[in-house]
Amino acid sequence: MNSARPKIKVPWETLDIIVELINITLLLLIIGYTAINYMDLPETIATHFNANGEADGFGGKLTIWLLPGIALFIYLMMLVINRVPHLHNYMVNITKENALKNYRLSSRLVRFTNLFCLIIFALISYEIIETSKGNSFSVLGIPFLIFTLVVPLIGIIFVFNYQKKINS
Repeated sequence: MNSARPKIKVPWETLDIIVELINITLLLLIIGYTAINYMDLPETIATHFNANGEADGFGGKLTIWLLPGIALFIYLMMLVINRVPHLHNYMVNITKENALKNYRLSSRLVRFTNLFCLIIFALISYEIIETSKGNSFSVLGIPFLIFTLVVPLIGIIFVFNYQKKINS
């Protein structure tokens, strides 16, 4: 960690506001959907799914609150992390000239990572609740597995290329 990095506040742009509003909305939907459906859940619910989207692990219905709890924790931690972009890890030397561009990129990466995590938690919560209520429509399975592998790889490629562009 380089303590000589400039400590600047990264101003939010329209994209940052939109992504943050989507993140908050997803978090509230996860919590709200869980709360609305909690009383209708059986005492034993699905807690794990195999690659085909079939339930293969079960637990008490109280475990449904783990996902909203973890989602809330991750969201709050990423908010905290985004307040100190000068402490993030960078592949380039941060100077006064390039700090804002790199801090903005890093903050957006954290914001989009948060979005990705919240989408995954929303899909898993939905699947657990719907499966437990006896509905057979599956959002998990091979497409979900591919989504969770491909999207991060595309993000990494984009960030590497963009970082090279803004620092050349």
